[in-house]
Amino acid sequence: MICGHGSRNKEAVGQFAQLAERLRPKFPDWPVDYGYLEFANPVIANGLDNLVAQGCTRILAVPGMLFAAGHAKNDIPSVLNAYQAKTPGITIEYGRELGLDLKMIKAAGARIQEAVDAANAEHGEVALTDTMLMVVGRGASDPDANSNVNKLMRLLWEGMGFGWGEVCYSGVTFPLVEPGLEHAARLGYKRIIVFPYFLFTGILVRRIYNFTDEVAARHPDMQFVKAGYLNDQDYVIETFVDRVAEILEGTNNMNCQLCKYRAQVLGFEAEVGLQQESHHHHVEGVDTKDCEYCEDNKCTNECLKHQPSTGHHHHDHSHVHDHGHDQAHHHHGHDHQHDHEHSHGHHHDHDHGHSHDHGHDHDHGHSHDHGHHHHPYPHADHPHGPKSMYKKD
Repeated sequence: MICGHGSRNKEAVGQFAQLAERLRPKFPDWPVDYGYLEFANPVIANGLDNLVAQGCTRILAVPGMLFAAGHAKNDIPSVLNAYQAKTPGITIEYGRELGLDLKMIKAAGARIQEAVDAANAEHGEVALTDTMLMVVGRGASDPDANSNVNKLMRLLWEGMGFGWGEVCYSGVTFPLVEPGLEHAARLGYKRIIVFPYFLFTGILVRRIYNFTDEVAARHPDMQFVKAGYLNDQDYVIETFVDRVAEILEGTNNMNCQLCKYRAQVLGFEAEVGLQQESHHHHVEGVDTKDCEYCEDNKCTNECLKHQPSTGHHHHDHSHVHDHGHDQAHHHHGHDHQHDHEHSHGHHHDHDHGHSHDHGHDHDHGHSHDHGHHHHPYPHADHPHGPKSMYKKD
């Protein structure tokens, strides 16, 4: 079972489905299905239903996520837990995210090399030592996930021999793409390779490319080269296969060492031991519609000019995170039944100020402002950070 995030962008949803199709021949003796957390159908429960209907009683679920932030740590496990609880005789075992894997680094390197080769063919060769690499991550409110982008960049920078390397993010944290590229341009390299470390296309990838064009127009003496995102690069497919094998081997431990819900990570101390629950149930199965601004299912970003300028385009109700709930039956090494000193002994019998009885009739016509929000990001006011994200929309 391949568990994706989902997107309102039809091209992105099509790319994820294509990846799932490419995985089917890798497991010729097993049925393979997929589903999404939000904004697209089928939802994860639909894919699980399909597997159960084919007689499966043991399901190996792998998150289609590059890094383990909230979606892989909270939302997908919550959906799987709920499904298993209501489906007797079914065991779901949860794998880990794609992560900082040698094969994923090779996949990224292949996309960057393609961009370097194309730029050399079009504009003439530029030495790698005169070339700067800018890796663009998604950006999360989880510093462990954000720091992984830096490690990935350093491995690519050092491994491929670029003159310099930097990281920026498409949202949530800092620096964002435009200030990140403007800062990079001051370093004076002849060429900057902009590589979105994303699995699929969508609004954010298009925004990364659009900001690249804007900054490039202000610096005509420098080459700005847009590298392709990962998509279904062969090494990405192989990493998914490895994640399934890890479940079978019992080696699929999630990286919890720097998890902000477990340990007092610098600047995020207030979030240790918070309740773990998915916040996607209101948009689960909200499908992609024909967008009046898109052209042949290609996202143009036009719709963003007609939306409120908010930091999130999905509904912002963060049900905070508790690792005290029983995830042990997923065998994914993320049950947090650990005995460190702050043992979560308060058991979260208090309701955190929201009862989850929102009084609506599930008609999805309500505003989704239930008075509980994502835990505040400690650097939201950073001059290159999230508060400036939508100023151009």
